[in-house]
Amino acid sequence: MQTIENDDDDINDATEEKTRSGIQSIEVGFKLLDVLTNEPRAMMLRDLAQRAGMSPAKAHRYLVSFVRLGLASQDPVSGRYELGGFALQMGLARLARVDGVKLARLALAELRDRMDITVGIAVWGNQGPTVVHWMESSHPAKASLKLGDVMPLLTSATGLLYAAYLPRSKTQAMLDRELAALRKTLADVEPLFTEVREHGAARVEGMLLPTIHAFCMPVFDSTGDLAIGLIALGHEGSFDTRWGGVIDSALRECASGLSYELGYKAGER
Repeated sequence: MQTIENDDDDINDATEEKTRSGIQSIEVGFKLLDVLTNEPRAMMLRDLAQRAGMSPAKAHRYLVSFVRLGLASQDPVSGRYELGGFALQMGLARLARVDGVKLARLALAELRDRMDITVGIAVWGNQGPTVVHWMESSHPAKASLKLGDVMPLLTSATGLLYAAYLPRSKTQAMLDRELAALRKTLADVEPLFTEVREHGAARVEGMLLPTIHAFCMPVFDSTGDLAIGLIALGHEGSFDTRWGGVIDSALRECASGLSYELGYKAGER
C-alpha cells in the first residue's frame, strides 16, 4: 500500500510540474503579440522580430499561425503586420467583464495588509466624488468618513483629483457652490488642479480634517477617462506625505496596475 501511495505522489508531482512548465512555444510566440500590442503602427517583419528578440524566420512561422487565427493580420501591399480582428474581440470581451471597483478592492486589501494604512475607493456619483469602499488599518485614522460620503472638491484629496481630471461640465455646479462658500474664484484654485495633473495624483495635508493627511490616485479606463480614485490616509507623524515616498509610490503602482487591467495605455491622456 505504501508503494502505491508513493507512485500516486510521483504522478501528482509530475502533473503539477507539467502544469507549472506550461507550453514554452506559446510563451515565445506571445512576445510577438506583446510587441504588436504596444506598437501604434503596423510593423515590418524584421522590425517585429528584432523587438521580440527572435530571428525573422522564426517570427514568420508564428505569424503565419497568428494570421490564420485572427490574432494578427498582414497588409497584402506593404507586408506589414498588426493585431487582427480576433485580438480586438478578445480585448473587448475582457473589458466587458472587468469590474474596476472589485479589482480595486482586491488590490487595496493587499496594500492595506502590507503597509498597514487606511485605504478607500471613490467614484463619481450623482452628487460628486463618492466613497464606495473603506478599509481601516490597525491604527484607524480618526476620520469621520463612511461609505456613501460625498467628498468636497476643494478641500479633500479625492475631490481635487476629480476636479482636476473630470470635464468641467461635470464638476461646474459643485465647484461653483464650494467657491462661493469659500469666497474664492476659479483663478484662486486653478493652481491646485494644475499641481494635481503635474504630479498625476492629489495630496492634502490636514486640509479637510486637522492632522489627517491623504493621497488620492487616479485609475483610468480604456478611453483614458478617470474611472476610480484610490485613497490612502493617515495621521500626521505616521503618514508619509512625500511625493515619491513609500505611500505615494505604492499607491501609484497599485493605480497603474489597475489602469492597465481596465485597458488604459500610459501616455494616452
